[in-house]
Amino acid sequence: MPTHRDNFLPAMSAIAREAGALLMHYFQKHIKIEYKGDADLVTAADRASEALIRERIQQQFPGHDVLGEEQGLNDQGSDYRWYVDPLDGTTNFAHGYPVFCVSMALERRESQKPAQRIAGVVYDPTRDELFSAERGRGAQLNGAAIHVSQAAQLKESLLATGFPSHKRHKNPNIHFYHQITLRTHGVRRAGSAALDLCNVASGRFDGFWEFNLNPWDTAAGVLIVEEAGGKVSRFDGSAFEIDSRETLASNGLIHPALVQEFEEIFAGRGLDPLPNPRDYKR
Repeated sequence: MPTHRDNFLPAMSAIAREAGALLMHYFQKHIKIEYKGDADLVTAADRASEALIRERIQQQFPGHDVLGEEQGLNDQGSDYRWYVDPLDGTTNFAHGYPVFCVSMALERRESQKPAQRIAGVVYDPTRDELFSAERGRGAQLNGAAIHVSQAAQLKESLLATGFPSHKRHKNPNIHFYHQITLRTHGVRRAGSAALDLCNVASGRFDGFWEFNLNPWDTAAGVLIVEEAGGKVSRFDGSAFEIDSRETLASNGLIHPALVQEFEEIFAGRGLDPLPNPRDYKR
């Protein structure tokens, strides 16, 4: 079994690609949607992908802990923990919209030190794009180095965000979407947080934010952004933690401006009113 000095990326990449191929097999069959909760779509592909990933981890890294979206935590007391999202973008997948991915990250714990995510991969099987990073060694897309953008002002930037699949009425993000849209080139909402983070890392987006993401949503993508030269924090600019539930990522250059905008929005200062559709109709 590899030591922490070894490169885990080849094995992780192979597992992600195999899981991605499995997802595409299901995707091309237009499998039946299953509903679990209000609008939380779950498919057979999701469960099959996680089962495959867990099996491969068990074969190659026996004893490692695994935290996955579908099956929860398998805690064996290891110094290594995997964060697995077998299908990020489930709603897209279930509706035939080809924006989804496999996301995997590996964390190492050492005595008297905080745990660190040391490697991560995000694989988009529809575009055959494999984003990867190992701590201290940079980030790559299909083996070629990637870097965040050089946009220095909000008004020049393109951002991304996401909305929850349920309890949308309790989420304030529409106000943040509205305000940030007015101050940038625009905001995109593609439906896969892991891919949004990778698109920040590769310079396609200049920033991304979302409320209430889970550890398996962000573990790989945050590492990839950081290794590509970007910055990730909570909305107030404080240090990002894997269980923060607040994710603000950027190229670093526009980060202070974004934090300032978020402070203003949370305080209710300078908010442009949402347009009234009845007034527009008249």
